Amino acid sequence: MKVLVAEDDAETRDYIERGLRELGHAVSAAADGRDVLFLATSEPFDAIILDRMLPGLDGMTILRSIRGAGVATPVLMLTALARVEDRVEGLEAGADDYLVKPFAFTELTARLNALSRRPAAVAAETMLRAGDVEMNLLKREVRRAGQRVELQPREFALLEELMVNAGRVVTRTMLLERVWDFHFDPKTNIVETHVSRLRSKLNAGFDRDPIQTVRGSGYLFDTDA
Repeated sequence: MKVLVAEDDAETRDYIERGLRELGHAVSAAADGRDVLFLATSEPFDAIILDRMLPGLDGMTILRSIRGAGVATPVLMLTALARVEDRVEGLEAGADDYLVKPFAFTELTARLNALSRRPAAVAAETMLRAGDVEMNLLKREVRRAGQRVELQPREFALLEELMVNAGRVVTRTMLLERVWDFHFDPKTNIVETHVSRLRSKLNAGFDRDPIQTVRGSGYLFDTDA
């Protein structure tokens, strides 16, 4: 396992790094938050051990930044802040686990092993790409050919459903259930209206429409458009 250890206390950092190397792991270590952010966003790691209190950039800022950049590497937050509110804040910011100092090295390695066993597919779903359209699910942003597309929440959810199923037909009934949570036909043109609005925003400045209407069935997101 390749692990990034972000810890400003030299004794603690050396202790973790030495112990992980003895177990056969490849370890990179950094004490400054800016260095941690650079490493986390420029190199692939299997796990990150992230101290909450770091100079330069604190752990929470780093965590939000890497998640915002689409980095889905499992993060074990390591901190002396033991309040429930602190743990909840860390987890909601994108941490996968939270370990309070002082800690036992055996517990640290057990938690790392548990994180490494989680399916990679869960982490991979933070970014969607289909053709020249890119959707960042964490930042709730959509770009086409690099240009920002401003969408309302329902339009975002509609596009997400189409992109998740890119190349496959998504029926009107499926969209009613998954985007509007309707398990009945409201007998309105709500789907058609929102698709029309989505198209006008997504296709502004472009000649081709990636959202294809499949008559009698629904819609298909064409990745070649």
